[in-house]
Order: sequence, then C-alpha cells, then structure tokens
Amino acid sequence: MQRLLHTIGYEGSTIEDVLATLEAAEIDCVLDVREVPISRKAGFSKSALSNKLEARGISYVHFKGLGDPKAGRIAAREGRFEDFRQIFHAHLTTERAQADLARAIELAAVKPACLLCFEHDPTNCHRLILANEMAKRKSFTLVNIKTKDRNASISSNGYRRAHDRGNAQFG
Repeated sequence: MQRLLHTIGYEGSTIEDVLATLEAAEIDCVLDVREVPISRKAGFSKSALSNKLEARGISYVHFKGLGDPKAGRIAAREGRFEDFRQIFHAHLTTERAQADLARAIELAAVKPACLLCFEHDPTNCHRLILANEMAKRKSFTLVNIKTKDRNASISSNGYRRAHDRGNAQFG
C-alpha cells in the first residue's frame, strides 16, 4: 500500500482552521520543516503549536535541518525563485539535512504525516522540494491540504484538495 504524504501551509489561516484541517485529513504527525519555528501568527510558534497538536492527539516533530536557510528565504521573498531552489538543494546535501530527511521519511512511512510550513501555495515553498524528495525515496503519494477557507478550488498547477486523494502529485 502506498502511503500518503501531506503538506500544509498556514499562511492566511487561523490555528483552529489548521487544526481542524489536519484532523479532517486524519493526520497523526506534523513534521514542522521551518528552520526557525517562530511565528507572529498566534498559535504557530513551536511550543504553542506542539501543545495544541498534542491536545488533539497529533504528534509534533520539528526538523531544523529541513528548514530553508536564511539566504533561501531572502531569495524567495525577493522573487528569485531559481536562486531559492539552488540554495535549498545545496542545503539538502548537508549532513544535518540528510539525517533529518531520513528521520522524516521513517516517521511518514509509519503514520499519516504532514509537512508544515508557512506558505499557502507550495509552488515556491521548500516543502514542495522536500515532499518530492521524500516521494522519490519512499514512493509517497503527495497531497497538499488546504484549510477550510482555502478548499474552494484546486490550484491551476494541479494540486488536489485533501478529499481528492487519488494520485495527487506535486510538480
């Protein structure tokens, strides 16, 4: 049986919307792939998020080594997406990133997991690169889930909503 690997971005969402969406998708483990798990949005900093997830029976694991390094975040923010991708791909070759990637794959292989980052649209988010890399190594079927406010449409690049589970692929 092929395992699903979900991703979600919390941009434009409340913590309650994200929690409800994760529960609806039957996620058991959130894999936080932000380098710095701090947020100005209430409920999304590491401790608060971990506590809220645990209260709902969802485990939380932060993978600092899978976060986009500062140079990559700056490039993405400036719209230099090719530079961002090159920076992140180079970062993925580091020992820390490879160790965290292996651990994330192990967790996602045994229970329904979801990569969490900020950006709503995964197209220019490093979680898309991570999800594709994980799928190459473990044959996950990838699904980008969106909070209830964002579920009304399927994006133009082919991402499917959580309830459209058949062969959803990124790329």
